Amino acid sequence: MARMTEEEAHYWDDYYTKNPPKPGPNGTGFFTQRKAALSITVDTETANYLTAKAFADHKTPAQILSEMVRERIAASA
Repeated sequence: MARMTEEEAHYWDDYYTKNPPKPGPNGTGFFTQRKAALSITVDTETANYLTAKAFADHKTPAQILSEMVRERIAASA
């Protein structure tokens, strides 16, 4: 992975010091947008399955769901 030069680091430090991201539900911050894009609601049966599978496999429900989606993508390719 390429590393930033000192000049690039100073540029980005100055940029974000002068232009901080706006937090909140309608903010422009990276994590605010990611959370909004990834908010999903599942039914009780699905939540129970993901929780049980995650517990059995020592993973998080998000990891289980990600694996399931990747399997579907690979199968359809």
